[in-house]
Amino acid sequence: MADYDLVIRGGEIHDGRGSPGVIGDIAITGDRIIAIGTVTGSGAAEIDARGHIVTPGFVDVHTHYDGQATWEHRMMPSSGHGVTSVVMGNCGVGFAPCRPDQHAMLVGLMEGVEDIPEVVMTAGLPWNWETFPEYLDALAARRLDIDVAAQLPHSALRVYVMGDRGARREAPTDADLAEMRRLTTEAIRAGALGVTTSRNMLHRTRAGDLAPSLNSPEDELLALACGLRDAGAGVYQLIADIFGAAEDEFALMRRVAEAAGRPLSFSLLQMATGDEDGWRKYLRALEAANADGVTIRGQVYPRPVGLLFGLDLSFHPFSLHPSFRPLADLPLADKVAALRDPALRARLLAEAPADSNPFYLAIVEASTATYVMGDPPVYDPAPEDRLDRIAAREGRTAAEVAYDRLLDNDGRNILFLPGANYRDGNLDAAREMCTHPDTIIGLGDGGAHYGVICDASFTTFYLQHFVRDAVPGQAVPLPAAIRSLTDTPARAVGLNDRGRLAPGYLADINVIDLAALTLHAPTMARDLPAGGKRLRQLADGYAVTIKSGVITYRGGEPSGALPGRLVRGAQAVA
Repeated sequence: MADYDLVIRGGEIHDGRGSPGVIGDIAITGDRIIAIGTVTGSGAAEIDARGHIVTPGFVDVHTHYDGQATWEHRMMPSSGHGVTSVVMGNCGVGFAPCRPDQHAMLVGLMEGVEDIPEVVMTAGLPWNWETFPEYLDALAARRLDIDVAAQLPHSALRVYVMGDRGARREAPTDADLAEMRRLTTEAIRAGALGVTTSRNMLHRTRAGDLAPSLNSPEDELLALACGLRDAGAGVYQLIADIFGAAEDEFALMRRVAEAAGRPLSFSLLQMATGDEDGWRKYLRALEAANADGVTIRGQVYPRPVGLLFGLDLSFHPFSLHPSFRPLADLPLADKVAALRDPALRARLLAEAPADSNPFYLAIVEASTATYVMGDPPVYDPAPEDRLDRIAAREGRTAAEVAYDRLLDNDGRNILFLPGANYRDGNLDAAREMCTHPDTIIGLGDGGAHYGVICDASFTTFYLQHFVRDAVPGQAVPLPAAIRSLTDTPARAVGLNDRGRLAPGYLADINVIDLAALTLHAPTMARDLPAGGKRLRQLADGYAVTIKSGVITYRGGEPSGALPGRLVRGAQAVA
C-alpha cells in the first residue's frame, strides 16, 4: 500500500521564498504537501522530475474570469501557463451585484472595457444570482481547473445601489454611501477577497459611455474603504487616472488605504505618452508609504501592455472603415479573398475610421504604428521595424504597408502595438518595476480582451525573457523570479495557504522543463458561447501542473480533472 497519494522525485525544488533550488522529493497526500526532502515512502502515483525545476503554482492577482468561470471549466489561457490560482473582479467591473433589469448595462460595460462580445455573455451567463453573496454561492458550485477568488466591483455595486443615477455617474447621497459601505462589508464577510474600482477614463461601454465608477467623488471611494475596515478584512484594488498627475493620484490612494486600514494595490505602468517619469514617481511614493506602515503595492507587468491587431481579431487598421463593415463577420478566408480585390483596397485606403467610441477610434488610428509579431512572438521589437517607419523608407503610406502585412500568412498575421512598458526597443522599465520590493507581478487580464490582448502568458514570458534568455548580468535570479510569481502575489491578497512548497501548504505545483520553455504566438479560436472568438496562446515546457494534489495538465494537455474551487476570503496555512 502506498504511503502517499503522489510523490515528485528528483526535481530542483524552488520553495517560492527565494531560497536557492535544491534537488529533492515532494510527498503529497490529499490536497496538501506532507514532506519535502528525501522521501523514502512510495506514492500511489509518482512523477520523475529529474532535470526539471519544481515550483509552487503561479498566482495571478489581476484577471477577469468573472463570466468565464460561470460557463466554462478551464480558465485558459492562464491555466496553460502554470497558473493555479487567480483573483478576478478587477478594474471595478463584474457581474454582481446586479438586479434583473441591469443585466444589459453590465454586459455592455464588460463588452466595452474588457472586450468580451455581448453575444458571448448573453449566451454564457446563467444569471443565477442577484446579490454578491449569491454570486459567490453560484461560483462555489462550479468545478474548475484552478482556484478563483472574487472581488466586489465598484461599477456594479454603484448601479445596484443607485440605479440609473449610478450609471449616469451622478453624485451619491449619504444614504447611497451608507448602503455601498454596508454591501462592501457584506461581500467581504461572504467571501469576497476585496473591492475594486477604476479611475481610468479609457474604461467605457461599447457605445462610448464612461464606466459608472469614473468621476466618483472621494467620499464614495472612502465609503468602500470603510466597508473593508468594518469587515476587518479584504484588499482594495484600483486603477488610477492615467491622465492624472502621479503625485495627486497616489495621495488619493494613500488616503483610501489609510481609511481602510487594509492593503491597497494599483496598476502601475510606464506610459507611452504623458509623464514619462510617472512610474518612477509612483515607486518613490510606494517606498515612502510602506516605510510609514501604509501597505500599498503596484501591480506591474513584465512585458509591454500592448494591443494585437489582425483580420480575425477585434481590431485592425481598417476594422472601423465603412467599406470593411460588411466583411466583419465573414470567415477569415472570405475576408482575405475580398481584401485582395484592388477596388476594395483602394476604397479602404481612401477611407477614415468611424465609431461612437473615441477610445476605439484612437486604437484603430494607432494601429499602423505597429510591428509584425511573428512566431515565436517578439515583445521587444526593434524601433526600425515599426510599419510606419518601414513605409517611410519605402516611400509608401503606413496604411499600405499594414494592408499588405495583414494579408500575409493567409491573413493570420498579427500586428503588435507595444504601449506601456516599452521604449526605444527595450523593457528596462518593466524589469525595474518587476524587481522592486513594493510591487506585485500580475495584470494578466485572463478572461477578458478576447480579441485584442493575450497577456495571461506573462508567467512563461518572464521565465524565458528575464531569467533563462536574459543578457548576462541582467538576468533576474531564478529563485527571485519564482518568488515573484508565487509567494509575493499570494501573500499580497491574503492567500497564505499557497505560493510556497512546504509541509502544510496546498499542493499547487509546477514541474517545468526550463530549457524547453517556449511561448508560441497567439492564435484565434472559436470556442466561446455562441461561437464567440478568443485569442489563445500555448507554451511548451510545462511537464506537469498540479492543483490541490491533482494532476491537471501533462505536457500542456488537460487531464480532465477539475479540482479548482472558489476561494472565500483570506486563507491561512492548514
